[in-house]
Amino acid sequence: MDRDPSEDDSVADLSFEAESPVMPPDELLEGLPSYDWLLQGRGRRVFFPSLEVLGRSQEPASWSSVLEHSRVPVVTEEVAREALLSFVNSQCCYSSVAAGNLIIQELRQQTLCRYRLETFSESRVSEWTFQPVTNHSVDGPQRGASPRLWDMKVQMPPMFQEDTRKFQVPHSSLVKECHKCHGRGRYKCSGCHGAGMVRCSSCSGTKRKARQPRRCHMCSGSGRRRCSTCSGRGNKTCATCKGERKLEHFVQLVIMWKNSLFEFVSPNHLHCPRELLAKARGENLFRDENATVYPIVDFPLRDISLASQRGIEEHNTALASRARILQQRQTIELIPITEVHYWYQGKTSVYYIYGTDHQVYVADYPERYCCGCTIL
Repeated sequence: MDRDPSEDDSVADLSFEAESPVMPPDELLEGLPSYDWLLQGRGRRVFFPSLEVLGRSQEPASWSSVLEHSRVPVVTEEVAREALLSFVNSQCCYSSVAAGNLIIQELRQQTLCRYRLETFSESRVSEWTFQPVTNHSVDGPQRGASPRLWDMKVQMPPMFQEDTRKFQVPHSSLVKECHKCHGRGRYKCSGCHGAGMVRCSSCSGTKRKARQPRRCHMCSGSGRRRCSTCSGRGNKTCATCKGERKLEHFVQLVIMWKNSLFEFVSPNHLHCPRELLAKARGENLFRDENATVYPIVDFPLRDISLASQRGIEEHNTALASRARILQQRQTIELIPITEVHYWYQGKTSVYYIYGTDHQVYVADYPERYCCGCTIL
């Protein structure tokens, strides 16, 4: 393939470079007075405004009245058996015979309290980035000073929904020669060393195949073939500037909305895994949502009050130096749990029914079998 003669003088000077985009060295980014407050060095800077002190959230006048009006349905023997059968039928290696024939001896019911705190926060980070220069106009400092990061108005996601978005800071652009290809827009091909041709793989450059009098049909007897890496051009387009030769460097604002979660389940002596109870569906007893919530006080179960205080303190401490709290939500839910004692084939055992939707946990089901899968 013929190449443009005007390229011959420069191809020999092109170096072999890795083609993954990289950040430019420090010396290429000149100090801009209007950007000094945005970036210092090459690391990211996190910006956050001071938190506003808001009014205290309202708690019920009497926790006793709230508890009295909250009733969790009682689990009967019939409900306990139906819940177990439903669970067994959802498992591939459980026989329903035991669930239908076991004898329920005792139902021990209790209600746990689960406290949950969600803190929705926003943090803003600035960083240098770049893109190939195209035909669009460059928004540089000549158009004015860059706005402060928290002055930039953006569309927020719904509360408590995590998201990350990136925005170009106005008036922060610089145009520089591509630091990767030194403004050439291309690299010398490493496959053919800029020649555009490589040794024929079929005849190994001998022009004829072994033990055959005819010339190699793959290279037409020349012993060389067009380089497949660069299509015979001898060079490849720079992956950093996409062949544009120049890069637009600008400050990028990265906004991260995060939902932090703190959970606490009241102490119990049951053998039901706490991670299941943390995810169980419960009956809502108390809900408080505001820009800032305050610790719950005087709850009948002191552990819940202490958990509320600990959770709010942990979130505020963790976020105070790196993010702005937008909204907080704390809830107390009642989690019903029933310990079912049963007898089957001369042995007694236990399974648990938890949550308002009657989920089941059984550690040692009496009849399990293998149907081609492995039981862990």
